[in-house]
Amino acid sequence: MFRKVLIANRGEIAVRIIRACRELDVRAVAVYSEVDRASLHVRMADEAYALGPAPAPESYLRIDKLMEVARKCNADALHPGYGFLAENPALARACRDAGLVFIGPSAEAMELMGSKIASRQVAERAGVPLVPGTREPVGSVEEARKAAAEIGLPVMLKAVAGGGGKGMRLVRDAKQLAAALRDAQSEAQNAFGDPSVYLEKYLERPRHIEFQILGDHHGNLIHLGERECSLQRRHQKVVEEAPSPIMTPALREAMGQAAVGIARAADYTNAGTLEFLVVPAEHSPFGYEFYFLEMNARLQVEHPVTELVTGLDLVKEQLRIAAGEKLRLRQQDVTWRGHAIECRLYAEDPANNFFPCPGKITRLEHPAGPGVRVDSYVYQGWDVPLHYDPLLAKLICWGSDRPEALSRLARALDEYLVAGIQTNLPFFRRLIRQPEFVRGELDTELLDRMLAEPNKAPPEPALVEAAAVAAVLGELTQPSANGIGRTDSGSADGGTSPPWRASRWKHAGREQALRRSLRPTQR
Repeated sequence: MFRKVLIANRGEIAVRIIRACRELDVRAVAVYSEVDRASLHVRMADEAYALGPAPAPESYLRIDKLMEVARKCNADALHPGYGFLAENPALARACRDAGLVFIGPSAEAMELMGSKIASRQVAERAGVPLVPGTREPVGSVEEARKAAAEIGLPVMLKAVAGGGGKGMRLVRDAKQLAAALRDAQSEAQNAFGDPSVYLEKYLERPRHIEFQILGDHHGNLIHLGERECSLQRRHQKVVEEAPSPIMTPALREAMGQAAVGIARAADYTNAGTLEFLVVPAEHSPFGYEFYFLEMNARLQVEHPVTELVTGLDLVKEQLRIAAGEKLRLRQQDVTWRGHAIECRLYAEDPANNFFPCPGKITRLEHPAGPGVRVDSYVYQGWDVPLHYDPLLAKLICWGSDRPEALSRLARALDEYLVAGIQTNLPFFRRLIRQPEFVRGELDTELLDRMLAEPNKAPPEPALVEAAAVAAVLGELTQPSANGIGRTDSGSADGGTSPPWRASRWKHAGREQALRRSLRPTQR
C-alpha cells in the first residue's frame, strides 16, 4: 500500500478520500486555494499545501503546481477525486512522467472513453446497443440537418468531450437546429476546450441507469450492480438510488455483462461507470431495452449508494487496485442488500431558479440515526465560496427495502437544518411527496414536469423557525417597566443571571411545538 497520497481536489470528495486513507494507514496530503484555507479537508489532512488564488484555472486546474506539491511532500500516488482534472489524460500522463501512481485508469483508456464518439465505437465493437446517432462530430449546420433528417426528430446535440450537462441541446424542431448547434458548440468550447458536438436520437422519458465496474491490473473485471440516476435537472443528476426500482436479476445480468464487456474492450482499470438509457419494450425478454450512453472514467459523485448496498468501500478498492493488488472479489461474490437513496445538497435557491447562494453558514444540524450517512465538507461558520460547484453535502439513506429507505430519507430531511444560506432542501422535501417518485416510476423528465407545477407545499421549517426567533428577539429586546427586556448583564431581580434566560425556555418550547406540528404535513 502507498505511504502518502496527494488528493488533487477539494470539498466533500477530498474529505471522503482522506477518511479512506486514514483507515488504510496512508498519509493524506491536501491542496487548497486561498478561499479554501480553512476548509474541512485542509483541517483533516496530514499535510496541506497552497495552490494559488481562488479561480480554479489558477489553482486546482494547475497540473504543474500539483506536480510541484507532489515532489515537495514525496507523495507516492495522486487521487483526482471527481470534477476538475479527474478525467483529464494530461494529469494521468504527468503523474506517470513524474513517477507518481495515478489512482484511476490509464491516460489512454481515459482518452478513449472520455470521447463520446470514441466510446460509442468501443461499445459498438463490444456488441452493445447504441442510441442511434452520428459516428463522427458534425461540423456544419448542413451536416447537422442531414443527420437529423436521417435519425428523426427530436435529437440531442452533445459535446464530444462533454459531461455534467454541458454542451447539450434538445432540438424538437428543425428550425431550432442552427441556433442550438451554435450554442452547444460555444458551451462545449468554454467547458472543455473542444467545440465538437454530435447528434443522438432523443428518447422520450427514458430511465438513466449506470453500472459501477472495478478492474485490476491482472485482467480481472467485475461490476457492482446498477444505480438509478433518472432524476435530473438540466441533464445533471440530483437524486440517485440503488438498486433501480425496475431491476430484475436477468436485466442486471445482461446490463452488467454489457458494462464489463465495454470496459474490457477499452482495457480499463480501476473504478469506472458505464451509463445506459433504458426504455420499456414489450418484445424484450426483460421488458426493457437498454442503450449505451457514455462512460465516466472516474469515481462518481453517487458512489455511496453502491457502497451501502454492497458493503464495499470504493475508495479503498481504488487505492488497492492502484497499488497493484488483485481484486478480492469475483463476480459471483458480489451481493446486494437493501436499498439506498442519495440526495445532493446544494447551496442554491429553488425559489429563484436554483440560483447559487454562497455565503456563511450560521447554523448547521446534520441528520443522524439508523441508516443515515452524510458526506460533507461544510461546518457551522464556514463561508461557502462562489468560485466552485455549490455542492455542500450528500445525504444517503439506507433501508432494508425501498419503503424503509424512503421513510428514513423523509425523517433525515426533516432533521437537516442549514441556516445563513439558501439550499435545495425544500426541493427534496417536496420531491419525496411526489406520487411517481414514491412509486418508483422515474424518468429523466420527471423533475421538469414536477417543477412546472405550482408548489403547494407548507412553509419550510427554517422559514417558520426564523420568523419565530425574530419574534422572540423582538419581544425580549422591548423595554418594559420591570426591566425584563433589558439586554445588559444584570437581572431584573438584582441577581447575576441575564434577564433573558428565564423567558428563553418558554419561547424554545413554543418553537418546538410549532416544529412538531409541521412535521406530519411535510411528509
